[in-house]
Amino acid sequence: MDIAKLLNDPVNELAKLLTGLLAGMGLPSALITTILLIIGVVAIGTFCLLLPLFLIWFERRVVARMQDRVGPNRVGWQGSLQTIADALKLIIKEDITPIGADVIVYNISPILSVVAIITMWAVIPFAINIVGTTLNVGALYIVSVGSLGTLAIMMGGWASNNKYALLGAFRTVAQLVSYEVPMLLSLLVPVILARSMEMNKIVGEQSIWFVIAAPIATLIFFATSVAEVGRTPFDLLEAESEIVAGFHIEYTGMKFAMFFVAEFMHAFTVGSLTAVLFLGGWRGPWAEEIPLLGIVYFMLKSFAGYFLVILMRASLPRIRIDHMLDLCWKFLTPLALGAIVITLLFDKLGPALLNVEYARWVGPDYMFARAGLLLLGNLLLGLITLYILSSEARRQRRAAEGEPAADHAAHGGHDEHGHGDEGHGHAAPTHAPAH
Repeated sequence: MDIAKLLNDPVNELAKLLTGLLAGMGLPSALITTILLIIGVVAIGTFCLLLPLFLIWFERRVVARMQDRVGPNRVGWQGSLQTIADALKLIIKEDITPIGADVIVYNISPILSVVAIITMWAVIPFAINIVGTTLNVGALYIVSVGSLGTLAIMMGGWASNNKYALLGAFRTVAQLVSYEVPMLLSLLVPVILARSMEMNKIVGEQSIWFVIAAPIATLIFFATSVAEVGRTPFDLLEAESEIVAGFHIEYTGMKFAMFFVAEFMHAFTVGSLTAVLFLGGWRGPWAEEIPLLGIVYFMLKSFAGYFLVILMRASLPRIRIDHMLDLCWKFLTPLALGAIVITLLFDKLGPALLNVEYARWVGPDYMFARAGLLLLGNLLLGLITLYILSSEARRQRRAAEGEPAADHAAHGGHDEHGHGDEGHGHAAPTHAPAH
């Protein structure tokens, strides 16, 4: 085997090697293709299931440092084996199914929550030629498969035969379904800029990262994705102080562990999707010549996004459900629509302003001018948004400050018992004129 070819294209070279070995055994080509697909699925699934062992330890250590605590530090070096010990404990714990629960739905729910996250990774490109499968509707696939996690939470809360779990499932409808709207709208921005829904093409079009050309869409996508995970400050799906443990209160052992794995893997997936859609994915110096270096860039960007998720969890308080829904429907959704309009408008105005052909405008010749013009449009949208928010805040403040005086005058100067200023038996103070 040529080592240089293996380093440049490891997936295809290994596939060719396995194909030659299986063909030498006399297996038909259809069976060989199926075996290779199964190996690919097992490889991605193993990565997704083993990575949370590190993510859980990493997050616990980081949050402990932020909160001036030690964190896990006994089992293994710096507590690195603590997660494995916890996993072994969950494996040997008793598996309990509540009386009156819908057994089939109850048991399928944790499996579906993990499957929803693993299948999202099928279209995420690790490098220029390292990707599970190439779909021309990859962005739409991400949204569709991700909604299975929402369905899993609803199934678990409804099938547990527990009022607290059912309340957590109701909050799922209020939160996750609502936040899918601005998330999908913000996802359209990189699709518009790349002229494709294929994930690897979206990365390939980011000679200049889309976060520069569309910072507002980046922030909206990241915030709404965190809400989809149910992480702080959007953790109303669990809200231990209010509804015990949320939708998974009745789950024990490995069923609870599967929800746990899905949450941490989904949090890392948020960082990965943000990296692919807005931060250039695997792109970086010499990433196209050395694909393995592209994997390093992709993982660094993904961990940077995941670190921001951890930072939000460690520093932000939980918000009320009415505030959370107001944020979604009254702020993020209109802002996401505005970001789409600005992107379309300024991207179409560019060729007319510079008097160039549209094919050259979207190519490498004018990539800096295009990104700068789109950034200018986002800054304009941001200033308009800040002006509207400040005007509304001033209006509400004036209304709150003027309300007591207006109410007092409307009642003719009477207090709540119907007495006027003289009702307390005291004369109004008078001031003699100064001599």
